[in-house]
Amino acid sequence: MKILLAVDGSPYTKKMLAYLTTHDELFTPGNDYTVFTVQPVLPPRARAAVGKEIVDKYYAEEAEKVLAPVSKFLLRHGIDAKSSWKIGHAGESIAKLADSGKFDLLIMGSHGHGTLVNLVMGSVATQVLANCRVPVLLVR
Repeated sequence: MKILLAVDGSPYTKKMLAYLTTHDELFTPGNDYTVFTVQPVLPPRARAAVGKEIVDKYYAEEAEKVLAPVSKFLLRHGIDAKSSWKIGHAGESIAKLADSGKFDLLIMGSHGHGTLVNLVMGSVATQVLANCRVPVLLVR
């Protein structure tokens, strides 16, 4: 099975990984895993003020802060996952990769705020569910 793990470095990512370790049907070296994170776009003025080289380095470092612990965790459990990151809107980017990468399943943690907060603030999970044709497993 080809599985996309959407991560953001939050406690909800840790809960999702803990869930995986307790479900042998999802967490096996026989599956093909990709760990993916999305970095939010910096405001144009900030990008212009510091320059492209510094901005690119910043994005790479921030993505690595999220991806490295997850990759290390998976390696400790015998899983050598690919990792990837993009710059943009998280919900849209996750859904696009899940569809274009022909994944069988997308797994991600969810804050679980509820309907009222989602109405006011929006939710990455809600955006993913609205735009993704791949089955999504949300872990709360």
